[in-house]
Amino acid sequence: MTDAKNRIDETVKANDVVLYMKGTKEMPQCGFSSRVAGVLNYIGVDYTDVNVLADEEIRSGIKEYSDWPTIPQLYIKGEFVGGCDIITEMTLSGELDGVFEQHSITFDKAAADKIREANG
Repeated sequence: MTDAKNRIDETVKANDVVLYMKGTKEMPQCGFSSRVAGVLNYIGVDYTDVNVLADEEIRSGIKEYSDWPTIPQLYIKGEFVGGCDIITEMTLSGELDGVFEQHSITFDKAAADKIREANG
């Protein structure tokens, strides 16, 4: 594995929830990253954010690591879950709640329900 892939692998395995994104959770730098970070922030998930704009090796390496062409990318307990469209769909269907519950990840269920109500 390359150095970038090793660093990605270590980060993904050392943290329960990781979001590879453009920008940071406090200041996303693209709409797609903003949407996923917004969901995670709103429902109170404790997650590690990795700004791919700060490291070109990570930016290209994450696409190879997951075999997924776009950013953001969400990982839960070492597993790639999806990008913006998939996370949006999973949030609205309640499937993301199930993934968090399955892995004992703390989140605000009432806030997740509010997202669904607002988009229903």
